[in-house]
Amino acid sequence: MTSFDSESMELTSATALALRRRPGRLGERLRASPAPAAAALAAADLSVFAATVLGLAALGWPGLDTVLALRFALLTGAFAIAQFVGAGLYPGYGLYEYEQARRRAAVVLRTLAVALGIAAVATPEWRPIAATVPVILLASLLQVAGQGAVARALHRHGFWGQRVAVVAPEGVAPAVVASLRANWRHGLIPALPAEMRARPPAMAVVAGPMPEARTVQALLRAHDTVLLLADTPDLRISGLQPARLGGRVGLVLGARAEGPGLVRRLADLLIAIPMLVLAAPIIAMAALAIRLIDPGPVLYRQEREGHDGRVVRVLKLRTMYRDAERRLEALLATDPARQAEWEAHYKLRDDPRILPKVGRFLRSSSLDELPQLFNVLGGSMSLVGPRPFPIYHLAAMDPEFRAKRRTVVPGLTGLWQVSDRSEADIARQQQLDEFYIDNQSFWFDGHILLRTVHAVFGRGGAY
Repeated sequence: MTSFDSESMELTSATALALRRRPGRLGERLRASPAPAAAALAAADLSVFAATVLGLAALGWPGLDTVLALRFALLTGAFAIAQFVGAGLYPGYGLYEYEQARRRAAVVLRTLAVALGIAAVATPEWRPIAATVPVILLASLLQVAGQGAVARALHRHGFWGQRVAVVAPEGVAPAVVASLRANWRHGLIPALPAEMRARPPAMAVVAGPMPEARTVQALLRAHDTVLLLADTPDLRISGLQPARLGGRVGLVLGARAEGPGLVRRLADLLIAIPMLVLAAPIIAMAALAIRLIDPGPVLYRQEREGHDGRVVRVLKLRTMYRDAERRLEALLATDPARQAEWEAHYKLRDDPRILPKVGRFLRSSSLDELPQLFNVLGGSMSLVGPRPFPIYHLAAMDPEFRAKRRTVVPGLTGLWQVSDRSEADIARQQQLDEFYIDNQSFWFDGHILLRTVHAVFGRGGAY
C-alpha cells in the first residue's frame, strides 16, 4: 500500500523497467499473466457448447440428427466464442458481473441473429436453425455456471487476477484492500509487501480524488497502468460511477503498452508473408539497379534499439554511397545550415550521400524499407509501431520517453510516418509516438496501415 506522497513514488524509469523485465520463475510468470485464466475460460465455454450439442444429439433432439445441423450448430458456437474474445470477456478483469452478463447476452443475441440470417439465405431447410436456437440458449445458461466454477478454481490456486499496488490515503487503504479481496472476481488482487519489493505490479490502483499530474507520471514510471478506482457498493471513493464507465470498476488514467500479443503476431504474419511474396520482384529489381550505380552490398544493416532494449538489426535496401558517413561528416563540418537541419530532423532534404535516381526514388516511395518484412517475420519488428531509430537519433529524445519506447515492439510503419513523414522534428516525432503507444489497438494499427498505403503512393513529405 502506498500513500499519495509523490516523493515516495519517484522510482526511476530505468529501475522500474529492469524490475519489470526480470523473468522470474515460470510459475510466478504464469500467475502474473492473464493468459492462463483467459485460456481456461475460453476452453470452458468451448467444452460446454460442444457437450451441449453432442448431448442433445445423443438424446435425439429434433433437428440434430443430421450432419448439416451438427456442423451448423458447431460453427455458430465457434462464432459466439470469437465474439466473447472481442467483448473482452476472457478473462474480463475490471468488469462488474452485471456488465459481463450484459456483454454475454449481447453476443448471444447477435449470434442468433446471424444464424437466422445465414439459414434464411443459404439453405431452405428449417431443421438446422430450429436445432441451433435451443442449443445456443441452453449452452449460454450452462456457460455462466461453468465460468463461475473455473474462476473459483483459478482463484483458489492463485491463477486468477492481476496483482495491483494500492495507492490510497492512510485511513482509506485498509478498506480498499479488503474490498478488492472480497470482490476478487474483478481481478484486482492487492500485492503483498514482499511482492511489491520483488517486482512492481503492472497496475497501480488509485483510491481517492484525482491525483496530481506529477503523481500520475511518477506512478507510470513504476507501473504499466494507473486505474482510478470508481465507487464500490461499500465504499465511496472518487465519485466516479461504474454505470458511467460502461460497467468498469475504474477509469484508466494512463497505460504503458506491453509487448507483442498473440493476435498482433498472427496479424503480422498473415499480412507480412503475402506482402513479401509480392515485394520480392521489386526488391530484386531495386538490388540490380543499386549494383549498377554503386557496386557493393545491396542490403544495409543497422543496429537499432528494439523491444526491452534488445538490438534490432534493421534491413534496408542501400540507398546511399558506401562512403556515406565520410560524406556526411565533411558536409556538416563546412555547412552550418545543413548542420542545423540535421540536428532538427536527422535527415537532409538535399542529401549528397544518396545514390542518384534509384536512391531518391526508393526513399521517396519508402520501397527501401521492404526488406524489413524479414524483420517482421523474425519477430524483432511489427508491421505497426514506433520506428526503430539509430542511437544518435534516440540520444536527442528524453530518457523517460526512450524508456517508454522500449516497452513496445518497433514497427515497419508508424503514426508519425503517415502523419508528417520526413517533416516531423524530434518534438513532433516524440509527441506522435507517445500518442500511439498510449492508444495502440488492433483497429488503430489497421487505420495506420491503410494510411501508409496512401502516404507511399502519394510520395509526399518523404526524402
